[in-house]
This record gives sequence, structure tokens and C-alpha cells, in this order.
Amino acid sequence: MTTDASNQKPSHPFFAMVYDPATALIERTLLRPHREYLVADLEGAVLDLGAGTGAMFPYFAAVESDVTTFHAIEPDPHMRRQAEEQSRTHSLDVTIDDSPAESLPYRDDTFDVVIASMVFCTIPGVETALSEVSRVLKPGGEFRFFEHVADDGWRGRVQGVLAPLWKRLAGGCHLTRQTASRFAVDSTFDIVEVERLHLGVTPIRPFVRGLLRKRA
Repeated sequence: MTTDASNQKPSHPFFAMVYDPATALIERTLLRPHREYLVADLEGAVLDLGAGTGAMFPYFAAVESDVTTFHAIEPDPHMRRQAEEQSRTHSLDVTIDDSPAESLPYRDDTFDVVIASMVFCTIPGVETALSEVSRVLKPGGEFRFFEHVADDGWRGRVQGVLAPLWKRLAGGCHLTRQTASRFAVDSTFDIVEVERLHLGVTPIRPFVRGLLRKRA
């Protein structure tokens, strides 16, 4: 378990309060097929890396079975409280830990699948978190992700201008990260698929989704 993560955990009460109402429409429309992609043929021990307010929990509940177990981390107490409410609403048996992604409280080779859904934009230490994902995955385990990334051209310039203010208002979200590129060069994974999606509205555009497999 990595121990070099910051001891100061995030706390964004206002962002947590407005997040679900602000995203309700796009959750029901644009994001639904991509969340379904993340849970397709899901089985084994599953970790939700940054549960937020529990947006993935309805999808987990829909596929929960005797061959799946669910765990999640969410260091922000305000987000975590809402995730816990979501788990009760959907009768999902999930253990939610308050640890950061850079210091996961699990043994090596614990999970069959790790899912990251719009979370790497807020993680301070991306490389450390990705190393932790690799550590807790079993050999042959899957890392599934759906993330927004930096755009090109004028949209990218707009993201650059808005980035400092956006980070303060949106719970530490970074608009200009090249997340998929960082994933692709990690030597502990094989790329199964990565797709760039012209989805969303500037500054939250485009998205990438994909699946990496931990090398044996």
C-alpha cells in the first residue's frame, strides 16, 4: 500500500450538494450508455475508484449477483454521505472506504475489476493512483475507465483559461489532463480498447473510455 498521499482529504460540501441536481439530465441521457459499458459482463471483486455521490451504484445494483462483490473509496465526506444514501436506496451491498486513490487500503491482487468513472480529473497524484490500481488488481484483471480529457484547438484554449477557476468551483476537477495518454504508457497494463468520444459540451469535452488489462 502506497503511503505518500497527502493527509489532507478533500471536502467540498457545496459541490457535493449541487452535483446530483446539476447532472441529473445528462446522467439519464448522455452518460447512461457509458456507465452501462463499465458494468458489462461484470463479475468478481469490483472496486469503484472514487464513488463520488454514488452515480455507479444503480448500475452495480442491476448486475449484483452471487459472483460479484463491490467495494468503493470516496475520501470526500460530503460525497461519501450521499453515496451511502444511494447504496441504501438501491439495496446495494457495498463497502465504502474513505481512503484516497493514491493509498488504497487493500492487499495486492485483491480485485478482478477496478472502475474509474470521471474521477481521475480530481485525483492529485495520477501516476501514484494508477500504480495503486495496478497493485490491487489481480494479474489479468481489468481496469475500466470513462474520463473527460483535454480538448484540441479553440476548445482546448478555453479549457486552459477556465482551468484555475473551474478547479476551485468543481471539487478539484482539472480540465486539461491527458488521462488516456497517461494510462496508455503504463507498462503494467495491456491496452484492450480505448475510444475517444466527442461527447459533452465545452469545457467538459471530449471523453475517453476504455479497458486495460493487468499483465500477468
